Amino acid sequence: MNAYQETLDYLYQQLPMFTRVGADAFKTDLHNTIALLALLDNPHQRFKTIHVGGTNGKGSSSHMLAAALQQAGYKTGLYTSPHLLDFRERIRINGEVVPEDFVVAFTDKLRTHIESIQPSFFELTVAMAFSYFAAEKVDIAVVEVGLGGRLDSTNVITPELSLITNISYDHKNMLGDTLQLIAGEKAGIIKPGVPVVISESQPETDEVFISTAAAKQSDIHFADQEWMVSSSSIAGMHMDITLLDTRQQQMHALKLDLSGQYQEKNVMGVLSALKILQQQGWQISREHITQALSHVRKLTGLRGRWEVISQHPLTVMDVGHNEAGIREVMQQLRHVNYQHLHIVTGFVKDKEVENVLPLFPKDATYYFCKAQLPRAMDEVLLAELGTANGLQGHAYASVQAAFQAARQHARPDDMILVCGSFFIVAEAL
Repeated sequence: MNAYQETLDYLYQQLPMFTRVGADAFKTDLHNTIALLALLDNPHQRFKTIHVGGTNGKGSSSHMLAAALQQAGYKTGLYTSPHLLDFRERIRINGEVVPEDFVVAFTDKLRTHIESIQPSFFELTVAMAFSYFAAEKVDIAVVEVGLGGRLDSTNVITPELSLITNISYDHKNMLGDTLQLIAGEKAGIIKPGVPVVISESQPETDEVFISTAAAKQSDIHFADQEWMVSSSSIAGMHMDITLLDTRQQQMHALKLDLSGQYQEKNVMGVLSALKILQQQGWQISREHITQALSHVRKLTGLRGRWEVISQHPLTVMDVGHNEAGIREVMQQLRHVNYQHLHIVTGFVKDKEVENVLPLFPKDATYYFCKAQLPRAMDEVLLAELGTANGLQGHAYASVQAAFQAARQHARPDDMILVCGSFFIVAEAL
C-alpha cells in the first residue's frame, strides 16, 4: 500500500466522517476549524474567496464560477464536497486536483494535533484546502459550503461575495424542519458589508435573506429577478439557453455543457455573481463567461450532474438526492425520448425517502441498491418502500450488481438513470 492510500485510510478511520456516519460527525461550532487554522498560521486570510451555499445546485454553481474565473486568467482554487471517485477531487486549482504528496505531508504534519483537537474529516479537509490554496498563492478560491452555513467549517472566510442557490428540505434533523429555519442556517454565510446573491427567490424564505442582509448591511440580489430565461433547449450533452438581463434589457445566448434543465436556475445566480465581481474590478469579459460556461466539465472536472456516460442505451448519472433534487431530475426526464426506463437508486438513512419515492415514475423498472457505507439504507427495506409506492423492481446488495442488471435488461432504445445519492453514482462510475 502506498503512502497516499495509507493516509486516506488513516483519515477515514480516525475522523468522524459525515458522509459515512451522518449527524454524529456534525460539529455544532467552529472551534476545531479555528484551532486547526491557527496552527497553520491562518491560511484562509491569505487569498480571496467566494462562498457558495444552498440546498441544491451549490456544486454546479461553484464549478461554473471557478470555470469563469479560470477562463479569465485567474489562478482559481475550488473546494467542493463530497468527492465521487478520488478524495483529491475536493481540492483543485485550475481544475487540477491536489497532489497526493501534499495530502500525505499535510496529514503527517498535523497528526499529533489531530489526536488532541479531534476534528471531523470535513474540518480537517477544509484546513487542508485552505493550506494548499495559500501555499500555491491562488488569486481567488470558490469555496462550497458542506452542510448548512452558519456552523459549517468553511464559514471562517470573509469572501468577496456570497451566493446562496436555493432552499429546500434536507438534513432536517440538523438544520431545522421548516424552510425558514433552514434558510436561517444557510443565511449564516452572509457577512457584514459583503454582497449576497440568491439564485432562486422563494416566498417562504425571501424575508429571511432580506432581513439578514439588512442586519449585516449587505447588498442583496435575487438573480431570478435580474435575469429571465427567454428560451432553452437541450441537445445531447449541451443546453442552449438565452437569457434577458432585465436591468440592461440585453439578451445573452449561452451554450452550457451541463444539460440538466435545473441548471437554468443555477446559471442565473452565477451570472449575477459574475456581474458583481466585474463591478468589484475583476477582469472577466463576456467572452470569458461564454467560453467558460460551454466548457465547465473540461475546465473544472465537474461530474455527476445529468452526466451522459453512454448512448445505447442512454445512460445518465445524476447526484440528485433530496426531495427538490429528485423533483428536478424527474422533470428533466420529460425532455428525453426512450422506449423503457430503468432506474438504479439507493439512499442514505437520514433522507426522507417517504417524501421522495412518490416523485418517481410508476412505469419504470427499479434496481434498488445499497452503497458501501454505514449510512446507506438497506436495499430490501428500500424495495419494500418502493413497492408500497407502486414502484416495481428488485433489491440488489451492491450498486455494481444493480447497475449490471440494468445494463443486461435494457435494450438499445431504453434509458438507464442512476440517482439517489452521491455514493450510488460514485460506485456506478
